[in-house]
Amino acid sequence: MDLGTPKRRGLLALLLVQAGHPVAVQDIVDVLWGQDPPDSAVNVVQRHVGALRRLLEPDLRAGGDSRRLVRGSGGYRLEVEPDALDLLRFRGLRRHAGRVAKTGDPERATELMIEAMALWRGPTALGITSETRSHPVFAAVDQEHLAAVKEAAEYARGAGADFGARVLAPLRQAAAQHPLDEALHAWLIELLAATGRQAEALDVHRTVRTRLADDLGVDPGPELAAAQQSVLRQSPERRAAVPIGRAGSAVPEGDKDAAPPGESGAGAAATVPPAQLPTDIPVFTGRNGDLDRFRRFLSAAGERPSTLMISVIGGMAGVGKTTLAVHWAHQVAHRFPDGQLFVNLRGFHPADSAMHPSVAVRSLLTGLGVPARDFPGDIDAQSSLYRSLLAGRRVLIVLDNARDAEQIRPLLPGGPGSLVIVTSRNRLYGLVAGEGAHAVTLDLLSDEEALRFLSRRLGADRVVNEPGAAAEITALCGRLPLALAIVSARAILNPAHSLESIASALREARGGLEGFAVEPPLADARSAFSWSYYALTASAARMFRLFSPHARSECPIEAAASLAGQEVCQVRAPLAELVRAHLLTETVPGRFGCHELLRAYGAELGREDGGEESTAAWRRMLDHYLHSAYAADRALAPSRERIELRAPAPGVTVMRFAEQSAAADWLDANRSVLLSIIEQDGREGTGEHCWRLAVTLELYLDRSGCRSEQLAAQTAAVSAAGRLGDTHGLAHAHRTLAFVYGRLERWDEAGSHLTRALELFAELGDRVGEGRVRRYQAFLANCRGRNGEALEHYAVASVLYRTAGHRNGEASISNEVGWTYILMGKFDEALEECGRALAVHRETGDRNGEAAAWDSLGYAYHHLHEYECALLCYDRALELYRAVRDRYLEADTLTHMGDTHQVAGRQVGAALFWRQALAILDRMGHPEAADVRVKLEKLVSTADDGRLLGV
Repeated sequence: MDLGTPKRRGLLALLLVQAGHPVAVQDIVDVLWGQDPPDSAVNVVQRHVGALRRLLEPDLRAGGDSRRLVRGSGGYRLEVEPDALDLLRFRGLRRHAGRVAKTGDPERATELMIEAMALWRGPTALGITSETRSHPVFAAVDQEHLAAVKEAAEYARGAGADFGARVLAPLRQAAAQHPLDEALHAWLIELLAATGRQAEALDVHRTVRTRLADDLGVDPGPELAAAQQSVLRQSPERRAAVPIGRAGSAVPEGDKDAAPPGESGAGAAATVPPAQLPTDIPVFTGRNGDLDRFRRFLSAAGERPSTLMISVIGGMAGVGKTTLAVHWAHQVAHRFPDGQLFVNLRGFHPADSAMHPSVAVRSLLTGLGVPARDFPGDIDAQSSLYRSLLAGRRVLIVLDNARDAEQIRPLLPGGPGSLVIVTSRNRLYGLVAGEGAHAVTLDLLSDEEALRFLSRRLGADRVVNEPGAAAEITALCGRLPLALAIVSARAILNPAHSLESIASALREARGGLEGFAVEPPLADARSAFSWSYYALTASAARMFRLFSPHARSECPIEAAASLAGQEVCQVRAPLAELVRAHLLTETVPGRFGCHELLRAYGAELGREDGGEESTAAWRRMLDHYLHSAYAADRALAPSRERIELRAPAPGVTVMRFAEQSAAADWLDANRSVLLSIIEQDGREGTGEHCWRLAVTLELYLDRSGCRSEQLAAQTAAVSAAGRLGDTHGLAHAHRTLAFVYGRLERWDEAGSHLTRALELFAELGDRVGEGRVRRYQAFLANCRGRNGEALEHYAVASVLYRTAGHRNGEASISNEVGWTYILMGKFDEALEECGRALAVHRETGDRNGEAAAWDSLGYAYHHLHEYECALLCYDRALELYRAVRDRYLEADTLTHMGDTHQVAGRQVGAALFWRQALAILDRMGHPEAADVRVKLEKLVSTADDGRLLGV
């Protein structure tokens, strides 16, 4: 509707905020003109009322009575149905939430408040003049929103962390708009802590404390103080650590501006030292002689050793190397105040997938707090950074299950002070000779230690009452700790069974483990395995045969169900039985793992069955991960064009995602296994799942900033599709590989792969594929400043999409053309193109596309210096990106909002939004975090008082 003049718009706004209530003519005059109204003010109001009546009721006859805008009580009343006005809907939901909260249902009350707050698009009546909008009648409505945010926070506190996380977004926005509202910031601090964001909560407290002191000269009140103490009680013990990477320099001792414990100071990053040691088992027994040797080794080194300390624990599989290493590490951890690191190098994994040193170094760097964006490109540079970070620090590093010395050397610190504990089945002579490592080779337990092992687990009474049977059990298990642990577990689950019956069962099941024939004691371990295995129910035994050779390090229950070709409900009982028998471990609820020795045993059982069932199970698991990743990608971006998949094999469980948040969480939880499947199928399998899974994960990996993982995955996809001779797969794989080369600014390689992809899509007659390649060419052209070339590519892509009937694709191109116009300084043309994109995306329900269009519109308004309009557009984009769980683009929009606040002269607002963006990008390990960090650092360096900015 064309509402007409500013005064008419102001009148309508006033009538709307007072909907259903009469507004006196004098009050209207006061709102519209303030203290100096013209003599004709009343007549002007009457003319505006008439114009509004005609606008709202086009069919109203001259002289007829209006049903909408009614005269009475010395003024005018606007009649509006409760559901026809967002303000009335908001007030109704708020009242309903209050009633529900009184009944003791905080979850429902929070849901209602979230629905109410979603109706807000910014300050009340932002479309009228600032003079009119400054009237208290509009400020009072804004205060309703502020009160509602606080109420939502109160309800969410009693509803749990999930609800608290959903209220954080409006709570943060309100805190930015009301930087001195102590009650509001207290609620923000409490909800941040309740959702696991203690560091951010303390950061908020520090920022508002500084702001109160600088602006008002007062200390925080009791609400803020109580909120801070609540966070400190929840937080684990924090110790100062040297910041890592580009996070800053350590705060000098005695610095008057140093941050309080648990808070990060300006220009410094306080980090919690890593504590990655696995849990020490409470029933550890034996190995006293070895522990004494370790103590003497450390005592000889002294408190400040002049060389790096390396201890290698060797021995056969199942002898307890890792258990001893972890136990000793816990005993001496206090001597290494800078933290403990742990990496399983998988040196003897049955699938021959030992961890490459470059992967291990990245894992250690992550443990030390280095974001992925700061990882150097090659193993030598990564090792150099790793050694630099450890220089002068005292860290305990456990490198478990190493294959050889070459796998270990890049992981060793370069200077004294740290202790490295290595476990391996091989004798690492190279480390002893070259690095002066202290070597200990574990033997089987002694008879006395083996009996004590059983006593600790079964209870001394059972062993004392049947000493002969207990001794026979230890002998039949070859005094091997792993075998004894499995037998003990079975005995604990069957307390009525005598030890004699257990020994008899072991005698009957005794046999050799041919795969480890060179290590005779393992024949007795196999007896223990087989004894437990043959005691299983048929369904649990089948699950073990299928699960153990194929499961990843952490296999979700849905993947286990796919391996078995059964429903999830059908595999719960077999999996629970295997966990009780210690043949599997449940690492977290619903995710299962298996010891490597048991994997080898399960693989052997599968070969005895001829291998056909095992092969079919492996393909079902590949289908599970491929189709589930596809479903997650579709949930995150429903309207994006994607490849088609053949139907999954019968018996495959495919994940279904009702919400984008669940899809994003699933991808995050399974990223490592998805990448390993791409690598393994590309290297050893058919390659069919390799290229399809890599292409499916393209957007997720790109948004996550996983440049090296993306490059490896898409390179494997090209190789796999080429080996298959799959033209369709090659076209997509070349396209995805080109894009990651573009991200890495390797322009020649990107251009070569895009050219090849375009040729293949043209050969296939795939117009949408051609269009997407053209869009990629345009994107990369814009990255290189070649905007005219980009427009040419977009023009061709638009025709291709139109011919294919792809409306959302055309709309996305309009938005991208609009962005190109922004880069060229043609802002009016940009508004037109982005507006066209917005209309189509809203019509088709494409929330991802709609969010992108809103963000582009905001960017255009920003460059037109219409900052309030820009922020309104960004706010809408932010809401949509959060709804679809696109964290990268959420951070991108937050960055844009900070940019707009900065040019508008609002330093505090700029710092607030940039900090939110940086927090997201840092959590993702995204390389673009560096750019935002530079913005913040520059803002602090130029601010009159950097402490006010909280950075």
